Amino acid sequence: MADAAAPAAKQSFTALFVRRPILALVFNTLMVVAGLAAYFGVEVRELPDVDRPVVTVRTVFDGASPQTVDQELTKIIEGAVARVSGLKSVSSSSSFGQSRVTLEFSDATDLSVAANDVRDAIGRITEQLPDQADAPQIVKADSDSQPIMRLAVTSSTMTMDDLTQLVDKEITDRLASVEGVADVELYGDQEKVFRIDVDQAALAGRGLTIGDLTTALATAALDVPAGSLKSARQDIVVRATAALQTPEDFSRLIIKNRVRLSDVATVTLGPRDGTTALRSNGVQGVGLGIIRQAQSNTLNISEGVKAVVAQLSKSLPEGTRIVITSDDALFIQGAIHEVVLALVLSALIVTIVIYLFLRDWRATLIPVVTMPVALIGTLAALYMVGFSVNILTLLAIVLATGLVVDDAIVVLENIVRRRAEKIGPRAAAVLGTREVFFAVIATTATLAAVFIPLSFLPGQVGGLFREFGFVLAFSVGLSSIVALTLCPMLASRMLTKEIREEHGALGRFGELFAGFYRRTLRACLNAPFVVIVFCALFSAAAVLAFVNVKSELTPSEDRAMVMLRLTTPQGAGLDYTKDQLQRVEERLQPLRDSGDIRNIYAISGMSSQKNSGFMVLT
Repeated sequence: MADAAAPAAKQSFTALFVRRPILALVFNTLMVVAGLAAYFGVEVRELPDVDRPVVTVRTVFDGASPQTVDQELTKIIEGAVARVSGLKSVSSSSSFGQSRVTLEFSDATDLSVAANDVRDAIGRITEQLPDQADAPQIVKADSDSQPIMRLAVTSSTMTMDDLTQLVDKEITDRLASVEGVADVELYGDQEKVFRIDVDQAALAGRGLTIGDLTTALATAALDVPAGSLKSARQDIVVRATAALQTPEDFSRLIIKNRVRLSDVATVTLGPRDGTTALRSNGVQGVGLGIIRQAQSNTLNISEGVKAVVAQLSKSLPEGTRIVITSDDALFIQGAIHEVVLALVLSALIVTIVIYLFLRDWRATLIPVVTMPVALIGTLAALYMVGFSVNILTLLAIVLATGLVVDDAIVVLENIVRRRAEKIGPRAAAVLGTREVFFAVIATTATLAAVFIPLSFLPGQVGGLFREFGFVLAFSVGLSSIVALTLCPMLASRMLTKEIREEHGALGRFGELFAGFYRRTLRACLNAPFVVIVFCALFSAAAVLAFVNVKSELTPSEDRAMVMLRLTTPQGAGLDYTKDQLQRVEERLQPLRDSGDIRNIYAISGMSSQKNSGFMVLT
């Protein structure tokens, strides 16, 4: 009874879709519609999201030695954040005038919540930090993160200090507000400052010291409450203010004993001596580096930054330009485009191969139709589980292009064989599908058993291949459903004419190949020891090649970008480093004139080191 029930179940399942073609069409159309709807909602990125939840606390302490920074900043901050929930590891670095504490959280931790917890923890120890140190900056990214976009702001009408003020007030905050941006780094900025050049002889002649001058300047500008004036009709709040906003205001400042600042010093307003300098295509300006948040999307950030730049360009003063000199999203878009082209080409090649062997356009159309149904339906699964369309998932779809037609070809070939035996179209569809029903199921289960374990690999490799294995397994599973529902229905409607096996030139080639295989197989069976020795040698060669082949997480890629680092002698000033970088620019100018180089982005004074230079060529 059980043996008879199994064929009946297979026949009823297949016959249901053969008898009701509308049901088969609606069922498969729903998969296509769901996939197309998911295509417009699924996230697009370069690789699967394998970023670690990382928060960096950065604090500047001008003039402090590394030992002082470590004792007075780094240790205090480390102690404050040690009890933050979800913290996995803490690493820190203390350099001249700067402290960096990097916090890595568990994968299940929400990065925004972790950043808020860190901010609260830092807020509780702010009073323990030195007064001369800047307020700690909390960035949702690794301290060693490189900018994914670089921009340059140049002007032919504004001075560097005015340009810096424009960037600081109108551009930086707009770019930092783009979703996914962790921080905006500035290069070559020179803010306006009051410069006081002291005449030591005049100061000493009036019996004053630098300490007197420092005290007077520290207490000069004030804005404090001074009580109130009350009457029967009014209540007026009185404030004492002494704002110093111009060089003349500073010059009139009384230091001591009726000695004014103008008597012993000269006050000017001008650009501050910067710690970095930027040149974009030979023009000095202010540079901006867009740092990506951990677990954010480069493509979305690029689109947001480009929209902000387009809006800012309309409101900038005359002669001022803001341009994007490098963008990692361009490489990602190009890579995804190449994979999509490979997908289209693979589908075309599969179609041609099927036609060469079937030699009937109606028979070829059946597996060709099942291919996009299974592949497009896979996009719906990607959207439902929260995965993204990236290079690895697209490569999985390219690989699945050949796999998803296997089931349809197996079913179709058996139906065609039954039609060649003079069986009617519907009977051949039901009978041919029933005979290979469990073969299709077994093939699908076998392939899924190979690909599904990829989704459970540990570590970063597991994160990369989790979506890859899922896409392959799901697409193969959908292909079996399509092969057992849509394929027999189409065959029963399209293969109505009598099937004649006309081998032709390709058939004769197949017969010759079969004869060669027959003779080779007979020789192998007659000499099993030779076959075993050959397989052992081949396996040993494979093991040797595997041991010696180069191993790396991802292959090297040409991103159409060259990065140069320049280091001048220890103790060299910023101007000297800038001059050396300018010499390199001059050597590269012929390549830019010929169009080989589009942008030259040169930064002098990288990583708080005035003898270090960095250049990006795109």
